[in-house]
Amino acid sequence: MSDVSRPSPSAASAAARTAAVIPAAGRGVRLGPGAPKALRALGGTPMLIHAVRAMAASRAVSLVVVVAPPDGAAEVKSLLDAHALPERTDFLVVPGGQTRQESVKLGLDALPPGHDIVLVHDAARPLVPVDTVDAVIEAVREGAPAVVPALPLADTVKQVEPAQAPGEPEPVVATPERARLRAVQTPQGFDRATLVRAHEAVSSDVTDDAGMVEQLGITVVAVPGHEEAFKVTRPLDLVLAEAVLARRRLNDGF
Repeated sequence: MSDVSRPSPSAASAAARTAAVIPAAGRGVRLGPGAPKALRALGGTPMLIHAVRAMAASRAVSLVVVVAPPDGAAEVKSLLDAHALPERTDFLVVPGGQTRQESVKLGLDALPPGHDIVLVHDAARPLVPVDTVDAVIEAVREGAPAVVPALPLADTVKQVEPAQAPGEPEPVVATPERARLRAVQTPQGFDRATLVRAHEAVSSDVTDDAGMVEQLGITVVAVPGHEEAFKVTRPLDLVLAEAVLARRRLNDGF
């Protein structure tokens, strides 16, 4: 749905509609036993709902596709129906695959025609600000085939020879120049045709969709990320996310 009273990030490119794909089929074992990571509560609301709202907060996003656990699509659909979501945005739930890559591909396959920009967003990044989402979309609209939000690293990074057993010392083999390194976040944004081509051509295991595009020899560009777009992976991350959400509610009435 479009709303002429609410301009998208680039009025000159408003015809390029944007869809967001949220793979949420993983179990998140590092958070411990219990519900799948995307369904864990944050401030009393499942992280997945926060992530969906974060994508729908952008007036440029007209469709959000949630890729559910293979046997949990009905549960996720009920979850979306039970929470207030923006009326201007359409929502679709599809069953996912055994890997993140398979799930994103299934989400892509479910996209109707007419959405020329695709965002791929981790359900475990529930607090990404809308300004970050819009910055990614804007960069794609301006001609970049693939865009990632990224932050400079605060820590020095060492390349090591991995230990043979957990806990063993690991020899350091190099110290990359920190100024040239970035920690990459989501949503990652793509020209739809480029992302489809990457998923058709790349079969090796990758950690993000931008890495697949890189394997095609296509340049990926980075835009500034945000410290609140961190990934909730371990119990301590959940504590931090609760603190960020509490601060937002106190300061902004979020």
